[in-house]
Amino acid sequence: MKTDKLAPWAAHAFVGVGSLIMLAPFYFMFVFATHSRTEIFSLPPPLFFGDDFFNNLKILTTRIPFWRNLGWSLYVALANTALTLLFCSMGGYAFGLFEFRYKNALFAFVMATLLLPSFMNMIPTFMIMDALGWIDQPRALYIPGAASAFGIFLMRQFVGSSVPKELIEAARMDGCSEIGIYLRIVLPLLKPALGTLGLITFIASWNNFIGPLIVMRSPEMFTLPLALRSLQSPVDTEWGALMAGAAIATLPLVILFMLSSRQLISGLTAGAVK
Repeated sequence: MKTDKLAPWAAHAFVGVGSLIMLAPFYFMFVFATHSRTEIFSLPPPLFFGDDFFNNLKILTTRIPFWRNLGWSLYVALANTALTLLFCSMGGYAFGLFEFRYKNALFAFVMATLLLPSFMNMIPTFMIMDALGWIDQPRALYIPGAASAFGIFLMRQFVGSSVPKELIEAARMDGCSEIGIYLRIVLPLLKPALGTLGLITFIASWNNFIGPLIVMRSPEMFTLPLALRSLQSPVDTEWGALMAGAAIATLPLVILFMLSSRQLISGLTAGAVK
């Protein structure tokens, strides 16, 4: 009996300690954003918030076009999310409810792309973007990944479990066009999955570092991860300013995840069981 009573408390304590360890880097990032470089490297390091945040922000905006970089990050993340939701929902709908030749083979080919390591795409991506004249252009960051294999798979699973074929057939018999069925019937039923995929895509695009590193050249065209990395130098890194920029870049994602964590979990599990 005592063991049964202690087990839940031990599990909660273990999860609590693990949560504190995971949250510690975020806490110190926000704390260091309010301290100067000298204070950050003092012993012992500061454990509570200081009053140098606006001075760090001034250094940050002097060294890089921070607000422009923030705007480009937001633009790229929103464009990538919108295109991904459009193409992946269309692909998932087609693979889930349409019957056509080589359907299974095509879907297997799409899924096989998940097995390819991401670094294998770096050189081909650069060569294609260079041939198209898209180097140093934001479109090079959101158009190549607009139809992700994971997104198509997620939408196909959700379509198969949440969109009745009878409803689609009834709409066709009533004379509704395929575009009308997609817009009026399929998309409203896909809202949970669309919300989950949109959240995952936005976070991945916002945090993308390798993509801008490959195709972006001008500092004013950098997205935030690449712009913040450019602040680092072997001898003169303003760590307080860097932490201030990282805190501003992280805060929207933290708020977004806190507001939509239930949506994320429900959307990922909704299509798991048919």
